[in-house]
Amino acid sequence: MQQTPTANAVDFPLGAHVVTPRRWYTHHGIYVGEGQVVHYRGLSTSLRRGPVAKVSLAEFSNNHPLRVVVEANLAYSGIEVAARACSRLGEDAYDLLRNNCEHFCFWCLAGAARSPQVERLLLNPRAIAFAARVLAGVVNGWSTACHLLQPLAN
Repeated sequence: MQQTPTANAVDFPLGAHVVTPRRWYTHHGIYVGEGQVVHYRGLSTSLRRGPVAKVSLAEFSNNHPLRVVVEANLAYSGIEVAARACSRLGEDAYDLLRNNCEHFCFWCLAGAARSPQVERLLLNPRAIAFAARVLAGVVNGWSTACHLLQPLAN
């Protein structure tokens, strides 16, 4: 897998696997032409999960750099990859460990869902412990926020 920096949408071939770095992970999508990317929104813009959606390159990148990932031994042509991505628009079955944006892209490109990011995480006990602490903090934050907001709902 080779990553190439890309300046603008003219450089993106149809069906390209595009990525953009975030603080703790890399976000993945499929370029489907006309400046649009299909991706699993997942947790990319908030702590609420989101469906597979078609968005502009600007919305997808969210002011982060964009790169094209050049994949070897693809199962599908660019137009087939784009069609596979579009076939799942609206799907809302995001799962961080089993059906995230990277799983989605690998399914579009190769026919089998996988996430090397998740695979690396699960092989690293320190990363698992850190992720568990972060998740516990988020859950505790939600329950604390819900508890504090409960009197406002009455």
